[in-house]
Amino acid sequence: MAVYALETRELTKVFKSPIRKHSLTALDRIGLTVNQGEIFGLLGPNGAGKTTFVKILLGITHPSEGCVSILGEDLSSVRVKERLGYLPENHKFPGYLTGETALNILGRLGNIHGAESRAAIESWLKRVNMYEWRAMRLKRYSKGMLQRIGLAQSLLNNPELVFLDEPTDGVDPVGRFEIRNILLEQKALGKTIFINSHLLSEVERLCDRVAILNRGKLIRIGSMADLTRATQEYRIELHEPFDASCLSTVTAEWTGARLENNWLNISVGNVADLNRVIDRLRAAAVQVVAVVPVRRSLEETFMDLIQVENPSHG
Repeated sequence: MAVYALETRELTKVFKSPIRKHSLTALDRIGLTVNQGEIFGLLGPNGAGKTTFVKILLGITHPSEGCVSILGEDLSSVRVKERLGYLPENHKFPGYLTGETALNILGRLGNIHGAESRAAIESWLKRVNMYEWRAMRLKRYSKGMLQRIGLAQSLLNNPELVFLDEPTDGVDPVGRFEIRNILLEQKALGKTIFINSHLLSEVERLCDRVAILNRGKLIRIGSMADLTRATQEYRIELHEPFDASCLSTVTAEWTGARLENNWLNISVGNVADLNRVIDRLRAAAVQVVAVVPVRRSLEETFMDLIQVENPSHG
């Protein structure tokens, strides 16, 4: 039986039988834990099952077998849904509504009324920098402005857990920076944030941990530090001026060592080898300014994993 449980401290999801959509297995044997107060990222190529996964957690889509509970309650409970926030991908609001009116209606659906609603709407319109355009009809909003209103509505009810599907899609760099700060503020308040996104650079900056889905299966889960761990490559900054010919003994011993301007790029087997390189440089009267370990980007890790799973995409 498939079981999903979200407690205030952790989120656990296990599928022991596949969820089928027509002849496709949308999700198959997924198991992960999300801790309270962390920002968790869900990644995967198109068709990996990310949106299906999120919709099941929210009770929008139902698994073919099993049951789902969240925050200790069944998803049929209205009370538990009042404790959640959700920003769907490509969300649509009626274009004739103003930003303020849309938030008012959505707030009432979230059981926020009267003075509480007015205060929350005003506060969030200011926080997402949309207060100036609160009386403008949504049909005149840009994609970035709509995303800001969507984020505001997802946080309007002060949720304990918020699901964000592509929260920075169509948002300019300034907007992404502002949204990132808002989410970090929510994390500092102890809120749990679950992000589904294709923007790997944003995920890398925001998330504490990440799960990678491919073809309905969980292929990797780990902290951002684990997924972008340092390689055995280093960039050594050299103080100028220096005699490049003095580096010949270093480049001869370590295959692949190369000089780019005042940076020596080198791959070593261990820390002892790294120190031997530095000793050789000093012996050649070359001064070292900095030693920087080369880390893998999240994008590099993601692409390597997906290409292993889908060799035809390599």
